[in-house]
Amino acid sequence: MNVRPDDLGLFGPGSMTWHIHSEPATLVGGLRALLVQALHPVAMAAVSQHSDYRTDPWGRFRRTSEYLQLTVFGSREQAAAAASRVRAIHKKVSGTDEVTGRSYRADDPDLLLWVHGVEVHSFLTAYRRYGGWVSDADADRYVGEMVRSAELVGLAAEDVPHTLDELREYLQSVKCLQLTPAAKEGMKYVLSPPMPLPARPLWALPATAAVAILPRWARRMYGLKWFGPANPAMRLSTFGLFRTMKLLLPPPPPVREAYERARSAA
Repeated sequence: MNVRPDDLGLFGPGSMTWHIHSEPATLVGGLRALLVQALHPVAMAAVSQHSDYRTDPWGRFRRTSEYLQLTVFGSREQAAAAASRVRAIHKKVSGTDEVTGRSYRADDPDLLLWVHGVEVHSFLTAYRRYGGWVSDADADRYVGEMVRSAELVGLAAEDVPHTLDELREYLQSVKCLQLTPAAKEGMKYVLSPPMPLPARPLWALPATAAVAILPRWARRMYGLKWFGPANPAMRLSTFGLFRTMKLLLPPPPPVREAYERARSAA
């Protein structure tokens, strides 16, 4: 797909979205989002019954990361194409949650809003803890910008929170959350995915950092213990790791290409 040099996508270099999502802290935000999203029994049933995360967890993680990179940093055409593929998949996904007995469709606006809301809140929370300082005004700006991402998957802008307070109010209004067997199984794949033994310590830090920023009620539901006084050390070590990663590792191609287009268009 040819990308026009002046196409800076849905957000652009001056956006809070580019600022937050160009940081490695989004890895922790993504893990937090998966853990919180899984506590919605119907949303988790759709993942459990239709996803290949058990047989190909790294492929699933890679595809999700690529989608986020394309919709955040890609051209408008790339973002639209990626979203079109996801909407087509959602149309084919339906079933019944064995725990609650509720039927579902992956393109149900209620489920899409839950996934979107948790993602936005998680990315912002992870950035504030492990990436850098964000004022409340800029947090509102980020939440408002990300409404465009919600529209890509089929949500109406007026149905999506536009400020951090609205987002928090929405998340607090969702009362059906519970730890189902599928959510408990999903937690194990998020916190301890299959990988060679020598590589496991590399995953332990971001996984532990995600547990540290889970809402307390979510940790209680999962039965995950956390020692509050450990937060400063966790923050310092994770921040240091991500600073080192950013210095030593090149950004993913969509991110690098987006900033190259931005420099060319300046």
